[in-house]
Amino acid sequence: MGWPERRRRAAWIGAGAAALVAGGVATTLGGIVLAARQFPDPVDDGPDPLLTDPSDTRSSVVATADGTLLHVETSLDLDEYPGDEVVVLVHGWTCSTRFWNAQMNHLAGDRPFIAYDHRGHGLSEMGKAKVTVEMLGQDLEAVLASVLPEGKRAVLVGHSMGGMAILSWAAQFPSAVTERAAAAILVSTTPREVVQQQLLTPANLPAYTRVVRPLVARSFVSTPMPLPSNKLTSRLTHYMALGPGARAAHVDFSDEMISRGSPKSRAAWGSALYRLNVVAGLEALSVPTAVVVGSDDLLTPPVHADFMAEALDRNGVLLEYSTYPGAGHMVPIERAPEFNQLIDDVLAALTS
Repeated sequence: MGWPERRRRAAWIGAGAAALVAGGVATTLGGIVLAARQFPDPVDDGPDPLLTDPSDTRSSVVATADGTLLHVETSLDLDEYPGDEVVVLVHGWTCSTRFWNAQMNHLAGDRPFIAYDHRGHGLSEMGKAKVTVEMLGQDLEAVLASVLPEGKRAVLVGHSMGGMAILSWAAQFPSAVTERAAAAILVSTTPREVVQQQLLTPANLPAYTRVVRPLVARSFVSTPMPLPSNKLTSRLTHYMALGPGARAAHVDFSDEMISRGSPKSRAAWGSALYRLNVVAGLEALSVPTAVVVGSDDLLTPPVHADFMAEALDRNGVLLEYSTYPGAGHMVPIERAPEFNQLIDDVLAALTS
């Protein structure tokens, strides 16, 4: 075979491989959209008053180590409350402090709390530095050092990327765990392989899509594409982030919050999370810790919660392992009354 013929053959093979990849990507994306369209309609039973924006909070900013300003919301009784514990709410990827509306409304006037926006989320600046998983923990340390009243200890509540922030913090600041933390609640989260082990891709797709599924997953989290809030995105949000029996008020609230997010920030953090490994933080978490997951969570399925619970139990710090039947990724929204009670129970256990 001559050189020109070999080049033509290589070109045909390359074109065939590219077509196979393109077809696999299209089939995978189409399968996800079809699964979302076939998902049950949300339950339209009216608004959820717990999700209204809290009125009795104080806004401020905290400067991180590199000078980026983070938006912080605190309860009005933060400094005056006589108790020793402060609830610190750390939201997840593509969300904001509004994610915790149901918890802030529940705690207001009863227990002090701190909530903040990750850099590039909500009202926080993005900053100029490339975002990393280590930065999640460093930013949490900046908030605690600046806002947590002296002599108080944090009950850290982290959802999704917020849980990863807590584990990143514990890995980098192990001495601060015993000094500044009283307990932790890890919700719908994982210390590793968050993108790689998601279950969004339907299992019944053709075998030829398997090779491109990691590419689709990585592209999904790292592409800076605007996400409007409409009927299709609402369907996708319901499928991806909430359980099949979710309330329409919860789906709409989640979809609208996600659509507000910066595409640049979403892509930057999505890329960073592809390399997630904060298992060391799980081992360094030396305070009583509860693990929470929804049985139908496709983004951080229960296998992650199982792994965390086993490690925490082995280290003698597992406080509770709660699975919410039928709930998806947004447990604090979908199961707010039960989840709020869990926070109350953790606080009560610290004083008993």
